[in-house]
Amino acid sequence: MADKPHQNLAIIGHVDHGKSTLVGRLLFETGSVPEHIIEQHREEAASKGKSGFEFAYVMDNLAEERERGVTIDIAHQRFDTEKYYFTIVDTPGHRDFVKNMITGASQADHAILVVAADDGVAPQTREHVFLARTLGIEELIIAVNKMDVVDYSEDSYKQVKEEVQQLLQQVRFNSDDAGFIPISAFEGDNIAEPSENMTWFDGPTVLESLNNLPEPSPPTDAPLRVPIQDVYTISGIGTVPVGRVETGMLRTGDNVRFMPSDAGGEVKTIEMHHEEVPEAGPGDNVGFNVRGVGKDDIRRGDVCGPADDPPSVAKTFTAQIVVMQHPSVITAGYTPVIHAHTAQVACTFESLDQKLDPASGEVAEEEPDFIKAGDAAVVTLRPQKPLSIEPSSEIAELGSFAIRDMGQTIAAGKVLEVNE
Repeated sequence: MADKPHQNLAIIGHVDHGKSTLVGRLLFETGSVPEHIIEQHREEAASKGKSGFEFAYVMDNLAEERERGVTIDIAHQRFDTEKYYFTIVDTPGHRDFVKNMITGASQADHAILVVAADDGVAPQTREHVFLARTLGIEELIIAVNKMDVVDYSEDSYKQVKEEVQQLLQQVRFNSDDAGFIPISAFEGDNIAEPSENMTWFDGPTVLESLNNLPEPSPPTDAPLRVPIQDVYTISGIGTVPVGRVETGMLRTGDNVRFMPSDAGGEVKTIEMHHEEVPEAGPGDNVGFNVRGVGKDDIRRGDVCGPADDPPSVAKTFTAQIVVMQHPSVITAGYTPVIHAHTAQVACTFESLDQKLDPASGEVAEEEPDFIKAGDAAVVTLRPQKPLSIEPSSEIAELGSFAIRDMGQTIAAGKVLEVNE
């Protein structure tokens, strides 16, 4: 397992376009879910009159087990191809997918976008593609799913492909890097084996495309940063913050500080996949115990770092944002909620500093009066309560965020400068 390079893969797309089925199918085809479990789900699905939903059931049951058991292991589903071992982040079914994607997609190296052949680009598809680009997902594999529903028609495939290509151009995603594959996750066409139903397609299968992805760039030598997702009390151990190591190394014996709570101490134990380990590095989901830090001293949204180089806390910060949607216009004084790593904090737009030409990134206007959907801008934000955040040029993993309001993602952005 450790011999293969690891990739984090996000599976994105509209909720009804077959993400769960694709994930279940990938796990099944790579032998990550044993045949008898699929069989069990098949019977259960049939008894509920939902024959054929067995792959989706595999995922939903995993999700439910996760929801029920308070386990430290927030590891996601994994499967192997010849070259890589993949972890699927953001499995479908999360209630607030977009928010997860922003606080979590900084974790995904690449993504599969699922678009149904019988439905094409939906509003959610648009939002997810936009986010994938803003959050720096490198390669996009576009799976045009449900080809069985449109009788494996090449015309239907081409039509959807064209729609998606236009969308990619609109959000300036380099669509040359995007590979399109017509699939049926339900029937298994073009997942592991080339489909006999689509002899007109001569490209790679989904598993081949995953195998051909470039290796993720190695983590930077940035200092330790662990955004905290949850804080548990576990008998026999005590207080256990849980989170994903974004940068640096976490080792037992280290002196750490949690910001903005400003608590800290010595790391006593680190646990990963239910086993005690001496250290953890970027991408590892861990639970750890820190001497002298109690349940009420720290909370979700804190970031853990070295005591001698603690995470920065912003009084204000300057950011470059892209406005995706807003019913009217954004002016100074607007106070939406910022979702950054695991934190959610209301932030006020203190000033609109520059409007940028979205195509070139050049300054189009200094100190604009307002910005609206489609605009890119540099703005100064003031968190309403302490927020730990980092310039994306220094620690990219803690420098991207989403702006949400009225149940929608209004904008996404990256931090340019933090005024501590």
